[in-house]
Amino acid sequence: MAERLTQLSYESLAPQVRPLADDILKVSSAALGGPYNALLRSPDMARRCFDLLDYLRFKTTVNKRLNEFAILIQARIANAQYEWWAHETIARRAGLSDAVMQDLRACQRPAAMQDDERLVYEFCTQLTLNHRVPDALWQEAVTQMGEQTVIDLTVLSGTYVMVSMLLNATQVGIPGGGAAPLEELDPLEIRRRLLA
Repeated sequence: MAERLTQLSYESLAPQVRPLADDILKVSSAALGGPYNALLRSPDMARRCFDLLDYLRFKTTVNKRLNEFAILIQARIANAQYEWWAHETIARRAGLSDAVMQDLRACQRPAAMQDDERLVYEFCTQLTLNHRVPDALWQEAVTQMGEQTVIDLTVLSGTYVMVSMLLNATQVGIPGGGAAPLEELDPLEIRRRLLA
């Protein structure tokens, strides 16, 4: 599957867009690749998305390990190859166990989750796959994490649905082709497995 957009170079960007590219280059492990290659085609939107992503990745009230877990959940649900590839290493550095990531990669409810990971898993899968969070789960999340963190987690989940959609629509694959891709699964199969 070929990528649908040619890679933008820094030199090809209009002078007024280069300050945004400079900000991206300070934090992006993919330089101007990944979602930024698509976003930069709409510079005003890209600035707004970058600022939101900057908050959600680096300033959120959600614990880094849980934040990365939530991003990987969205990548798995969306079969977003690049998203998984980009965040698996970050999640590992943040303390998410290989066992949890291996189960999620296989599209299985992780067996070895810590209690806070279980809560994030339940919250994110219910929100994304059912577009709702049951009252008891909402209350548990607010009690355990606080309202601001639950709101941050909700917005993180929705934002990474958007990022995954953008990556899938533009067919961004794993750079270099070296890493094993996620198994491409039908959305109904993903739903069946993750909500089991």
